[in-house]
Amino acid sequence: MAIGGSTIMALQTKTTTKNAIGENVPTWVTAQSLTGWLDFTNGESKYSNYNAKIQESTHIFICDYEPVTLKAEGCRAVINGNIYDVMVIDNPMELDEQLEIYLKYTGGQP
Repeated sequence: MAIGGSTIMALQTKTTTKNAIGENVPTWVTAQSLTGWLDFTNGESKYSNYNAKIQESTHIFICDYEPVTLKAEGCRAVINGNIYDVMVIDNPMELDEQLEIYLKYTGGQP
C-alpha cells in the first residue's frame, strides 16, 4: 500500500563557495526531493525513546521508500518555505516500504 502524500520536502546539504573577495560563502543545495506527509509531534515519542534526537524532534515526515544516501548530520529539509534540521532518517525495520524522517523546526523562508 502506497503512502502517497501532497507535501514536497527538499533535502538539502551545505556546500561552500568563494565570493569575489575570497570569503567562504555557505550555500544550501537540494540533493533530493520527496513527496509525503508532514505531521507535528510533541517531542515525546513513546515508541522510540532509544534516541534523544527523536525526542527533540518537532515534526515527522512520512513518505514512500526511496533510497536516501544523505546522512542526517549536516542535512536540512525545506517544506513549504519552512526550514527543519534533519534529526534522523529511518527506514523502519529495513523493510524498504516507507521512510520516517524526524525533523526539528528552525525557522521560515530559506
